Amino acid sequence: MNLKKNEAEKPLPRRSRLHEILIALIKQQKDLELMDDNVQIFENPINNSEKYDPSKIVERNQRIIKKYQSLVRSAIALDALLESEDYNISDGRIS
Repeated sequence: MNLKKNEAEKPLPRRSRLHEILIALIKQQKDLELMDDNVQIFENPINNSEKYDPSKIVERNQRIIKKYQSLVRSAIALDALLESEDYNISDGRIS
């Protein structure tokens, strides 16, 4: 995590730590999708009368939300683990 020198001297508040961990987890994702309410999913390229299926959009968005929820739960678990081990995130050493 990139912290300024003066920030490294004081412990981060829990919300900031969670944010840092979540950003690190997101950066590791290769195929992270963003939600879109206007996605056009082409079922049959020959038949252009049905350009998209709303149920497919809902299913896709639910899958994306579950992925983000998983990342948030992982960040919370990692933060709790680090806190239980008395790990100082700002300097990367166990105190």
